[in-house]
Amino acid sequence: MSAAPDHRARTRTWAPPGPYDLWRTLGVLRRGPGDPAFRVADGAVWRASHTPAGPGTLRVAPAGGAVAAEAWGPGAEWLLEGLPALLGAEDDPEPFTPRHRVVHEARRRHPGLRLIRTGVVLESLIPSVLEQKVTTDEAYRSWRLLLYRYGTEAPGPAGTELRMRVMPDARGWAMIPSWEWHRAGVDGKRAATIVRAVRRARALQAAADMDLEAATRRLTAIPGIGPWTAAETLQRVIGAADAVTVGDLHLPRIVGYTLVRERNADDERMLELLAPYEAAGQRHRATRYICLLGRMPPRRKPKAAIPDIARL
Repeated sequence: MSAAPDHRARTRTWAPPGPYDLWRTLGVLRRGPGDPAFRVADGAVWRASHTPAGPGTLRVAPAGGAVAAEAWGPGAEWLLEGLPALLGAEDDPEPFTPRHRVVHEARRRHPGLRLIRTGVVLESLIPSVLEQKVTTDEAYRSWRLLLYRYGTEAPGPAGTELRMRVMPDARGWAMIPSWEWHRAGVDGKRAATIVRAVRRARALQAAADMDLEAATRRLTAIPGIGPWTAAETLQRVIGAADAVTVGDLHLPRIVGYTLVRERNADDERMLELLAPYEAAGQRHRATRYICLLGRMPPRRKPKAAIPDIARL
């Protein structure tokens, strides 16, 4: 007779060494306001994850000058062991030197921002693939539909009270029929990329213990995973401070307009503007600060129509 599931929460507390912004640090893990694997409720951040030890739910909340965590499920111990890294304990923003006024101001206003390290590749890689070549709203919808249909109920109260879901394991993703990908709004190219990735899940998971260059090579060896997807994944998985996102539709224009008021900066121009941060390996961190205070260039007002004198 199998033992009844253990619904007790494991706990841990972590005290950051300085100012800390829990929401801005972990917010990069949310895939849209309806993400079934990420919730904010009663001042706490809830996260459902398929860890190497199995499904788990993590709840973290400010507790005075510390962060208090509770975890449920087979992956609870794994989540709590990696809690400091997830919250940014392995990230050191102090050596970062702002080279632009707006970057300096963003750092001054948001001293508690940290780069996270989840240590789980597929849970960041798959939604990044879903975001390829489509709007974020479309990608978020696909993520929601796939998790509700093929994910499992999150352990602990998150599953019943917050309707949170843990994403499928590698085999679960590989078994999704082609018509279900289509129903979720995922084209054949992105679906095929995800299937190729999950079939090499173990090899890809090893990238969580590599440096940025080696991890990028490992991910981009999979057809359909390019520099954009690799950067978006490794920013979250290993806290890569230099994993600048190249190939994004909006980021170059935000960087160009915020730093030098250029309206139509491309990737090449963005990398040129971020060059002062390259030697220190801090280009991604710089873009995080830029996006906190920056914005897209305003649209130009259309010119007034010139009357056709022949018709007057």
